[in-house]
Parts: sequence; C-alpha cells; structure tokens
Amino acid sequence: MNKDLTVGRPAAVLWRFCLPLFAGMIFQQLYSIADSLIAGKYVGNDALAAVGNSYEITLIFIAFGFGLNIGCSVVTARLFGGKRYADLKTAVRTVLIAGSVICAALMAGGPAFCDGLLRLIRTPDNIFADSRLYLIIYIYSLPFVLFYNVSTGIFSALGDARTPFWFLACSSTANIGMDILFVTVFDMGVAGVAWATFICQGVSCVLALLFVLLRLRGIRTEEKAAVFSWRLLGEVAVIAVPSFLQQSFISVGNIIIQGVINGFGSGVIAGYSASVKLNNMVISSLTTLGSGVSNFTAQNIGAGKFDRIPEGFRAGIRLILCICLPICFVYVLGARGLMWLFLEDPTGEAMRTGMIFLRLLAPFYIVIASKLVADGVLRGSGMMKEFMTATFTDLILRVLLAILLSRTSLGSVGIWLSWPIGWTIATVMSVLFYKSGRWR
Repeated sequence: MNKDLTVGRPAAVLWRFCLPLFAGMIFQQLYSIADSLIAGKYVGNDALAAVGNSYEITLIFIAFGFGLNIGCSVVTARLFGGKRYADLKTAVRTVLIAGSVICAALMAGGPAFCDGLLRLIRTPDNIFADSRLYLIIYIYSLPFVLFYNVSTGIFSALGDARTPFWFLACSSTANIGMDILFVTVFDMGVAGVAWATFICQGVSCVLALLFVLLRLRGIRTEEKAAVFSWRLLGEVAVIAVPSFLQQSFISVGNIIIQGVINGFGSGVIAGYSASVKLNNMVISSLTTLGSGVSNFTAQNIGAGKFDRIPEGFRAGIRLILCICLPICFVYVLGARGLMWLFLEDPTGEAMRTGMIFLRLLAPFYIVIASKLVADGVLRGSGMMKEFMTATFTDLILRVLLAILLSRTSLGSVGIWLSWPIGWTIATVMSVLFYKSGRWR
C-alpha cells in the first residue's frame, strides 16, 4: 500500500515507515552472514576467510545498486509528494533503462578485474582460488542486485516498506536452507554458498520488480507517461552519482583496509570476516533508517511542508537510540558467543580478533547512527556537497589511521580503532550541516 508521509504525526509516521525498512535490511544482510556462517562452520576457517575477502570487493558492485536506490527513491518520493504521477512513472522507467545499461557494462568488464583486485589486496594463496570463485559467481548475480535495489527504492518512495520486507524475509530464510543443502549434502564448498545466494536473490528480485510494475500500473494519470526522460535522469543522477561515489569510495577504502588486514595472516582475516559481517549488518540496517528519513524529507519538501522535517529528525534520533542500545549490549557482552557461530575451531587468533573488533566498535553505533539520520535529511533535501564532505572525511580518516596505527605496537587492534575515530568526527560534521538549516 502506498503511504503519504506528508500527513499525520511525523514521529508516528516515520516509525511505522522505518521499522519495516530496518527489519528488511536485517534480512538482506542475512545473505552475506549466512554465507560466512555456513562456510566457516561446514567448510573451514579458510573458506570463511575467502568469502569475507571477496565480500569487500563485492561492495564496489553493490555501490551501483545503492546509488540507483537512493537516487530513484528521493526523486520519486518528491514526485509522489507533489502528486506528479506521470513524471513518477517516467522516472521509474528511466532508472530501469539506465540500470540495464550499467548492469551490462559491469557484467562485461567485472570478471577481467577479479584477479587483479584480489592480488591488489594481497589475498593469501591458500584462499585465492575460493575468493575468485565466489567473486565470479557474485558478478553473475548483478542484475538481481541492481534491480532489487531499484525496486526497494521505489517502494520506499511510495511509503511502502512492508512489501519488500516480506520478499526479503522469505528469500533470506530460504538462502540459509540452500546454503546448508549445497554445502553439506552436495559438497559444493564455497561455490555452493555463492550459488545459493544467486538463486534466492534472483527470486526476490523478480517478485519485487513484478510487484513494483503492478503498483505503478494502479496509479492513475491524466496524461500518458513517457518511457524515458533525460531531464528526470539528470535529477536522479544528481542524487545517485554522489551516493554511488560515497559507497564506492567507502568500498575502495575497505579494500585498502582489507589489504592491511591480509598482512596479518588468515587467522586475523577469518576473525575479521566474521565480525565485520555482524558490524555491517548493523551499519547497513541503520543506513536504511537514514534512507527512510531521506524519503520522509523528500516527500515533505515536495509537498512544501518544511516544518515537519525537524520533527522527523528528532523522531529518527529517538528511534536509533531504541535500536542501538540493545545491540551494543549484545555485541559487547555476547561477542564470544557470536563469534562461536562462525568459526569451525572457536579458539585462537580468529576468535580473539573478532571479539576485540566487536567490543571496540559496538559502543559507537549510536554515534554513527546519528550521522546517518542527519545524512538522511541532507540527501532528501539535495544537500549532496555537505553529505559527501562528511562521508569522505570519515573514509579518509579511517584508511589513513588504519595504515598508520597498524604499524605501531597496537598491530591489528590499531586498524579497528580507526572506525570510532572516523565515525565521531564525521558525525559532528553531518549534524552541524543539518543544524545550519540550509535544507529549508
């Protein structure tokens, strides 16, 4: 059901809209978590390290889907809020066409760079073949990744967070079962983990895209919507390109950091691979809350209701406090149990690495979540320069500090410390940009 975010009490509207988005992203993250969990438990720590090592490179491809999701979502939310339904349909068709072109280019060129990227991050020889295999199969699934992201962006713009949640809940649950089947029964190893994800993502993508097209067909327009519009593509690109650059540069930064981590051996790689999946599950889910704030902001700006935006910001902050505090306690106090789920041999360096990583980062989830809520207002209002400034400050600090601190007596612990330092400084910047009031 489409939901107008410009009417009703902002806090209640935002909470009802964002909570299904948050839950949906949790299920989406279960794809990669299930891959690591099954690989680590049923194949071994080297397989866990291989999946985690490839994951950092897959984030570059995910960045394209993220950019299209945000760009399409913000623009269509403005059009929906302003009741410009013909333009809304045209914008969706335009993004689908542009996404097809991008996807074809990535699938054509992606495999050629796999070996070079894996060598660039100093992938150990004992996990190189499995890392490459996982990465190649992932590239084959790019159409599903991109078009699913576009579909969820459209649902969010229309104020519907529940429909994509059900797709993800079912497909993620099925992915866990197929991971176990392919690895334990068919003995397919890392390839089984990758193909299980491929199949389940494909099913959820096709269903989501079908429902989007049916939903748009039900929106009546007085004039016939055009198939493609360069003007609307430009409006989407203004939001999508900075969002893509933000996510891709973060991915490149993570790849550089992965290269630093790989210098500490497969034990540290395995521990990091498990714990970073748990970390990314939280960060990606909180990022989705920020995207919800973006849609709320965009719809209300489209309707000219600027006074609702500060109320939405405050409601977002209250929401993340309710979500982050329990997660902090679970990650800090239950770090050992969480790592045990992933590791074939839950002792030694991999276990110690994962526990330290989680316990250092978890207390700062409230900090980075505050940044993501402020970023939601910045993106939804088109303040992309300010958004990019804060984001790149975080990235540059984390990369530089990871390199420098890893060379001190802190060792790998120095790498993990770079996260909270970068998060804190960037959060101050994003909140100050929001407080400037330029979004009005």
